[in-house]
Amino acid sequence: MNQQFKVPRGLPIQPTQRKQAPKTRPVPGQDGSFAKILDTKLQHGTVKFSAHANKRLEARNIHFSEEQIKTLEDAVEKARSKGGRETLILLDNVALVVSVANRTVITAMDGDNLKDNVFTHIDSAVIT
Repeated sequence: MNQQFKVPRGLPIQPTQRKQAPKTRPVPGQDGSFAKILDTKLQHGTVKFSAHANKRLEARNIHFSEEQIKTLEDAVEKARSKGGRETLILLDNVALVVSVANRTVITAMDGDNLKDNVFTHIDSAVIT
């Protein structure tokens, strides 16, 4: 079989080239899987306070120093390492219920409000 192809005159002929995927550069500090990166971020993230917890802290005139916040972060990390999900953290004269996965304080009580209270929906406790 002998086929001939005729190219109309006046049209340029250019060889086709396969397009290569653009080269991607690794982003510094992001080596590994998504789960690994997420776990790292969660471990070293700061503790947040929910709107409800902020209202309770303000109403009860509870304030934390930087040292107390660091102690709270360490307590959340201890609870996370032991598999805690909803943890009661007793920090000085304050009780905090924390969602460990979100690293979020859900509610807070001072010493005066602790008496005769029942804490529900917690699976662990850290006493600092």
